[in-house]
Order: sequence, then C-alpha cells, then structure tokens
Amino acid sequence: MNRPSMTAMRARRLALPLASLGLVLAGCAATAQDNAPGTVRTPEGAVMQVDNDLAYKPGELTPAQLSSSTRDLFVQNSMNVFRRFPRENTEAMVKFYTEALALRSLNPIQLTSSQQMLLTGVGSGQVKLSAGQQGNRKYNLSGGHMGGTGIRFFALTYPNAQAVTERFRAAGFPAPSFADQGDGTQSALVTDPGGFPIQLVIRPGAKDGSNDGVGVGIAASDLEKSRAFYREFVGLDELPPVEDRLMGVTKYPFRHGETTLYLYRAGNPQVVDNGNAGIQYVVRDAPMVDAKAKSRNIAVETPLNKLGGFDLVTVWLNDPDGVTNYFAQVNRSVQNQPQTAQAN
Repeated sequence: MNRPSMTAMRARRLALPLASLGLVLAGCAATAQDNAPGTVRTPEGAVMQVDNDLAYKPGELTPAQLSSSTRDLFVQNSMNVFRRFPRENTEAMVKFYTEALALRSLNPIQLTSSQQMLLTGVGSGQVKLSAGQQGNRKYNLSGGHMGGTGIRFFALTYPNAQAVTERFRAAGFPAPSFADQGDGTQSALVTDPGGFPIQLVIRPGAKDGSNDGVGVGIAASDLEKSRAFYREFVGLDELPPVEDRLMGVTKYPFRHGETTLYLYRAGNPQVVDNGNAGIQYVVRDAPMVDAKAKSRNIAVETPLNKLGGFDLVTVWLNDPDGVTNYFAQVNRSVQNQPQTAQAN
C-alpha cells in the first residue's frame, strides 16, 4: 500500500524497544504528581505529552488507508498483555507468575512513586503486571470468567502437567486439577493472587513457561460487534470457533502470531470490568492507528501522545466493551532485531 512520505518520517521517530523503554518511563514519569496542561496519564500511571502535531492532517491519508485494518502496521509477532492488581498483592503476584507459572522474569519498572510494573516474558511478548489500580477504570472479577464483560482470563500452555503441578506446590499454591478437553489437551483453571482466572493448557510439544505465547479470554456483551472490531479494525486472523469443556463456552479465536484472543459471550453483560487487564500492540505508525480509529468513531481512552525526549508515540483505544487496546510505536531498526528487542 502506498503511503505519503510523512508516514515513513513518523515511522523513524522512535528510539527504544518497549522492554527497555520501561526504564525510561521510570525516570520520566516518577516525579509527576498532577497532570500538567498538555499532558495525559495512562492507566499505568505514566504521564505523556499530548501533541496534536503528531496526527495526520485531514486529506493526508486516502480513504483506502483509513478503511483498512491496523494489521499491516504490526512489528512484533505477538501482543503484550497487562494485568493490573492491588499493590498489596505484589509479592504474591511475583511468586505466582515467576515460580508457579514459570514465566521469564524481566526487569521491573517504577512508573511513579507509588506505581510499579513487573515484566514477565512469554515467547516474543510480555505479560506486564501493573501494581496499583488507578484512574476511572472498573475492576470487578466477581463471578470468574462468566461474571461480566472484559478480559476475564489468560491462557498459558505447557508440555507437562506433572511439572506444572510440582511448581505450584513448591511455590506454596494449591495444585491445579487438570481435565481432558477432548482435543488432545488437558486444562485446569486457577486464579492468581489478585483473583484473576488463568487457564493452564497442557499440549504435547508446547514450549515450557508458555513460551509459545499467551491466550486472552474476552467476554463480550455484543459478540458480533466485538468480533467485527478485532476482525475489521485490528485485523487479526479469525479462526473457527472452538468448544471449551472446562470453561463451558464457545470461543471465537482471533490470532496474531503467538497471541490468540478468545472472544465469547458474557454470562452477565451488566457487570463491567475494563481495568484488570489490557492488550498492547507494537506498531510502526501510531498516528496512522489514531487516524483509522477517528475515521470509524472508535472510542479513544488516551489520546495520541509521546514521551518527551525519547520519541515513544502511543494511542490507547477501547473495544466495544471498553477493553484497553494500546498501540505503541517503537524504533523500527530496533524491532528488526527480535533477538535483542525484549532483552531487558
């Protein structure tokens, strides 16, 4: 697809990979107490500069560019996911995700004086654990995966049930109880120390520590509307629906590389949770995502913004149920080196 010259110019603005960018966020956001004029605070507590000059001007993009999905802007073969939890659960959350679940532990980030993010690796992506639940998001995990709308569980894969069971016991957590799913896999449902469900899937040949990637369960109040959002706007690959015996739901999978979103019909659509978890896409042109969203009247959670001095450009959008879909632009030359992009 042909793009105006400003597209290439914007794509070259960024200077740091997301994994190591957290160290920059720690230094720049930690001293901000209140939002100054022209700034916006993300749900994780980082203070960013709103800059209208980042946006494409009217008429600068063609109708074809505005109507196409965001998929061709992706530069990472996975999505990152957020898990926000009460700060007092931090020690238990670290133990659960790094010892019981055996996710790779990466350097933590101090976003503000009272807001910390812990990074764990799953394949080329990350599960980002954000200590502290702030802002005007809604947090309600009552009823488990069927209790309301929003991201209601993560799915992690392992090759051996016994090894997983032994890790849980060694870390001091109840051993998971696995059941046959009828498709060659076994599955168990556990909850993290903050009450968030985790589906453990045993699949022959899977990489340990869920290094094949992560699954994200999204309960939708209007299933067709949400499917259209992830199919037509985000541009994920829609796969055939699957029956999940353990969950008791029909899942509608949408995949990008190592990450699969599992949409399903919410059991109680009146209960909203749009705060406990979110999705992050690494892209080469965040202003292009912003323009596509505006042209389709998609809800904007955090406007197009940048981190001063480091050329991080992001825009935070919401799906039909308010689930955070966060698009972050990073340096393209760095992203072309996947072996080092997630090193920190």
